[in-house]
Amino acid sequence: MRNLNLDQVQTLVAIADLGTLAAAARALHLAPPTVSLHISELESRLGATLLHRGRRQASLTPAGEALVQGGRQLLADADQVAEQVRRRAQGLQGVVRLSTTAGVSSELLPRVLALLARNASGVDLKLDVLSSAEAMARLEAGALDLGLVALPQAASTQVQVSRWRRDPMKAFIPADWEAPKKITPQWLATRAWIAFGPATQMYRLTAAWFADAGLNPRPRLELNHPQAIKRMVAAGYGVAVLPLDESDAATNAGLRVLPLAPALTREMGIAHRVDQAKDAAVQSVVRALAEAAAKDGGV
Repeated sequence: MRNLNLDQVQTLVAIADLGTLAAAARALHLAPPTVSLHISELESRLGATLLHRGRRQASLTPAGEALVQGGRQLLADADQVAEQVRRRAQGLQGVVRLSTTAGVSSELLPRVLALLARNASGVDLKLDVLSSAEAMARLEAGALDLGLVALPQAASTQVQVSRWRRDPMKAFIPADWEAPKKITPQWLATRAWIAFGPATQMYRLTAAWFADAGLNPRPRLELNHPQAIKRMVAAGYGVAVLPLDESDAATNAGLRVLPLAPALTREMGIAHRVDQAKDAAVQSVVRALAEAAAKDGGV
């Protein structure tokens, strides 16, 4: 079988998104007969019917749906390769694919970008927000270059993990609640607990803090975005245990931030592919992350 033609795949994806061959032709600046030819050649090449052609709408067959699903990733990968070639041709260092978790400070990543702009302007950072488990899986598959992940994470022959920073965890309490000066697992277990989802390292870290005190409370609500959790706390919906963000004192009205007893710390790491260890662009991002974390006060 001959290789797929990406222009033809793009035509099928456009039809799936826009609903008609005519709309796809307008969007892609193609003549309608060319769009029809693209689909006919794809169907001939694959030996499968990809579209049901109605008078007004075109709908995908199961085979067409499979090709569109995989085709979107093929087109994205092709765009990335083309961008890397253009950047290298211009003497720039390249593209680094970085993932971060939702719990990383919103103030930290803009600082990383500023450091790269000053010290490694040729590096183009592509950012995605993923759970630590998703990041490790994508690194193993070669779909990421770097990942900011919650520790511990198991290294492998493909991926290495190094410590990056340690963040103190704090209790976030509604401002009008009465609370002790230090929040214990016993006190918190009798209140409504707003947590990250059970699949996250953040949840497991807090659950272990409770377990060390012989407690196993169930969260009242699970959300995977720290700012959303803080807004629920400020509304009086419950209490949360989260890393302290440098912006908390200035931007979170309606909250009190109190220390935990015993203290709790979240450890973060940088996961990277072993085959990228000497890549200049990747190392530029690693240095920027280290510098940004040091200025942010991570211990």
